Amino acid sequence: MTPPEIFDRALRRRRRDRAAPGYAEFDFLRAHMLDGIAERLDDVKREFRDVLDLGSFSGAFTLPGARITRIDAGGRFAAMTGGLQADEDRPNFPDGSFDLIVSMGVLDQVNDVPGALALARRALRPDGLFLGAFLGGDSLAMLRRAFLEAEGERPVARFHPRIDVRAAGDLLSRAGFALPVADVETLTVRYAGLGNLLRDLRGMAATNLLPGTPPLRRDTVARAAEAFARQADADGRTAERFDIVYLTGWAPDPSQPKPARRGSATTSLADALKARD
Repeated sequence: MTPPEIFDRALRRRRRDRAAPGYAEFDFLRAHMLDGIAERLDDVKREFRDVLDLGSFSGAFTLPGARITRIDAGGRFAAMTGGLQADEDRPNFPDGSFDLIVSMGVLDQVNDVPGALALARRALRPDGLFLGAFLGGDSLAMLRRAFLEAEGERPVARFHPRIDVRAAGDLLSRAGFALPVADVETLTVRYAGLGNLLRDLRGMAATNLLPGTPPLRRDTVARAAEAFARQADADGRTAERFDIVYLTGWAPDPSQPKPARRGSATTSLADALKARD
């Protein structure tokens, strides 16, 4: 039996198509993720020739000398970059097609994240690298609080479930990646009002994709705007939180370092502590 899907795939495609023409004005979060991925790539002293950009948006990721295949769930983004339209948990590439896969800003909207990561691991050659970044943790805490207050005793499910950094590391391991690492960086953006935040979320294709959510009523938005404003600083701006979770994992290869066998230590913890006295 197929489990119910978390996100509406057709709605997601429409939202991405709507955002594509003006995306450059709202790409600040993904630009921050791109910088984080670039820093991590700088620490890897090797060349990558065949690269998959999984969830490419406008194709801002580049790597000199590499052949980059781009995939996006939105038809317009795919067309803009000469890429393929496909959901990240449904790509169809032969095993071992790439030596680097990057994914920025999409895994928090994918129905089957474990499946997407497993497919990515299979599409990598041995000792290939996966680098990902997405919004997780306690992102949009102020917006959530404002809508909970606005809808009172009968809140509507309008916010996506978020993956925290510990669960992200576990997902890498479950997908079969070696040397998995997950870390988080918090970015704070200060908004003059709720409308500005909602405009940014629409512009970056990051609005609610939960199926069957009733449309927002004007009175609900008005109450949420008041609640959002009550969380403002003395200068009238509300600090919203974006937790960016970064993932690093390698396709297994015999050349990689292995953790020490359990029980193979030659010095006891008690002896080590005594040496510090």
